[in-house]
Amino acid sequence: MKKIFVSAVILGLLISASSVASNAITSNNDERGYITVNTQANKELSPDLVEISIAVETYDKSMQNAIAKNKEISDKVQAVLKSMINAPEDYIKTSDFNASPMYNYTNNKRVFDKYQVSNTIIVHTKNLDKVGNMIDKAIAAGATNINNLNFSISDYESQCDDLLTIAVNKAKNQASAVATAAGTTLNGVKYMNASCNSGATSRVYYNLMAKNAVADSEAAMGSSTPISAGRIKIQATLSSAFFVK
Repeated sequence: MKKIFVSAVILGLLISASSVASNAITSNNDERGYITVNTQANKELSPDLVEISIAVETYDKSMQNAIAKNKEISDKVQAVLKSMINAPEDYIKTSDFNASPMYNYTNNKRVFDKYQVSNTIIVHTKNLDKVGNMIDKAIAAGATNINNLNFSISDYESQCDDLLTIAVNKAKNQASAVATAAGTTLNGVKYMNASCNSGATSRVYYNLMAKNAVADSEAAMGSSTPISAGRIKIQATLSSAFFVK
């Protein structure tokens, strides 16, 4: 009977000691208070770089002939474009080349029609004032599609870094103001999540059919296709939290 009593006492002491240790660990891990702040910084800039996507498409019953026709036209288009770029950063490259058969369906049967060959040329240039003229001359040389115009800013990363610095300073000032009003002070950074993105404030559309419809009048006036680059908005976003004492 005494052995049973002594064991119960020892067990009770162990349980008590365990509870004290657990409470001590919990109290040492209390989380510090903090203030969260979300800030932004942005600016609008005129683009100084453009990439023009120009395609040459040819068709023939023979793939060899379709490829030969495409090469002949593509060589002319590239020669014209190369004569219009001169900045060290400018270049022309082929981004996609595709040759594939085309079919028609007759009485639910697939019947071979012809081969289509497509060659996509990218012009990377800072000569924004020549974009309209480049498009016109590429079409005159045999290009069939203007797929895309992509305007951008060459020092985008540097611009983002400047905006992120502004966003961080705004966050620190706002967090400090909140802390002061609450009767405390900042005591380190809990976290900072930052991002930067851009978007054009104006878009550019080029309609080849519309161009063909007014080609005669433009030729008479000696003007090129009007292209407006607009402005590009760059925005830095910061989500942050600061510890307080």
